[in-house]
Amino acid sequence: MTTGTDPTTTGTDPTTTGTDRPRSRLLPNTAPWRSSRDFRLTWTAGTVTLLGSVLTMTAIPLQIADLTGSPLAVGAVGAVELAPTIVFGLYGGVLADRADRRSVALATELALAALTALLLVNALLGSPALWPLYAAAGLAAALQGLQQPSAEAMVPRLVPHEQLVAAGSLLSLRWSIAGLAGPATAGALIATAGVPAAYLVDLATFLVSVLLLIRVRPVPSLRDAEAPRLREFTAGARYAARRPDLVGTYLADLAATACALPTALFPFLVTELDAVWALGLLYSASATGALLAAATGGWTERVHRHGRLVLCSAALVGAATAAAALAPGLWGVLLCLLVAGGAHQIGDTFRSTIWNQSVPDELRGRTAGLEMLIGSAGPALGDLRAGGLAAHQGVRAALRIGGLLCLGGTAVLAAALPALWRYDRRTTEQPPTPPQPSPDPGEDRAPRRIPPRTPHREPRPREPRRQQGAHLPRPPAPRPVTRIRRCRRRTR
Repeated sequence: MTTGTDPTTTGTDPTTTGTDRPRSRLLPNTAPWRSSRDFRLTWTAGTVTLLGSVLTMTAIPLQIADLTGSPLAVGAVGAVELAPTIVFGLYGGVLADRADRRSVALATELALAALTALLLVNALLGSPALWPLYAAAGLAAALQGLQQPSAEAMVPRLVPHEQLVAAGSLLSLRWSIAGLAGPATAGALIATAGVPAAYLVDLATFLVSVLLLIRVRPVPSLRDAEAPRLREFTAGARYAARRPDLVGTYLADLAATACALPTALFPFLVTELDAVWALGLLYSASATGALLAAATGGWTERVHRHGRLVLCSAALVGAATAAAALAPGLWGVLLCLLVAGGAHQIGDTFRSTIWNQSVPDELRGRTAGLEMLIGSAGPALGDLRAGGLAAHQGVRAALRIGGLLCLGGTAVLAAALPALWRYDRRTTEQPPTPPQPSPDPGEDRAPRRIPPRTPHREPRPREPRRQQGAHLPRPPAPRPVTRIRRCRRRTR
């Protein structure tokens, strides 16, 4: 188990704290890579898995489109994935607070590899069946719901407390690399070698990830491993509801993804711009902006007002999306999308830092489940909103209204939740001390410490003060005369 006392994660070396780095201040701090072997292994395993998963996520819709030719059948994949993500995402948060987080990530990785092998077998058949594609999509969503809370909750246990900002930047960089390189690789591979090749490469990436995770030391729960109770599923939500700053981070992410995420409009936007050939550029513009922001995120370590950066980045996403609706040509739209992707990346970095630094470890898995649900619900709601507005008022109007809604929602959050605006990591973060086990598994607050009872001791009698001549023998005390004797003497 990697704790703060382990020499590989203490961060005592001044070169690993991020304070005196000879490199450029814009480059991301790689101190978590250098100081924590387990973080390095999990980061590499996650990057390899993400690159392979993008191949399967691209291959399944293409295979369904080839088998059915129906856009509705392709869109049904999202509906199949929604319910397992919600249900198993909540349970995965409780599981992350109860079981060994490394073991949960490893077991789900093996199960995902088995699903990919079944997809490969189905794709190699003479006439592939349709139902295994939907079944695999639903099961994969369930397994990812179990895995992601444990994978995210491991980070505060793998790196020192002062390196959590740098670790958040590196994790964001991993998502940016997968989002930019994954679709391009998937398109080229499927076009040249077919859908089975995509499943085969994804299976190989899962095997590499499993080999890396096996080398990570266990990350057991700090609480007693008991069966989860029903109230534990809502413990994370009840804890977050008592913290307005934490609620603000969730709502800021929801405002950016549900109001200013124009992914569903790209096929129609290139038609209006008379640049159908640039559809891939639109899809990769946001990922490119996110990659640039992550690659130049060294400045994030010197920022203490994380809440303000969360709100400002969400506002910048809305402003850039609204500006894209007013851009006259393709390159102006691409520039706006580039800025929006970079701003969203910065917001993700500071949101994850707030979560990792301020949430107690015994609740980190359940709050990670909430984060995953909001991260999944936001893009789905954004596609629904963008499609509905575009059908009634046009593509440009949908872009403009979405950006303005994001701006207005961010302003409302800043006014309604001042705790988020005042959030300062120097004063509001949790101390990096391991929590004590709670006697009630459903109780989300720290147990009351009762001092041990000391045994009762009789008071020691005080010795009389020695007077002058106390060393001489004392004369015998006169015999007391009782009342009866006095009465007899009087009678005589």
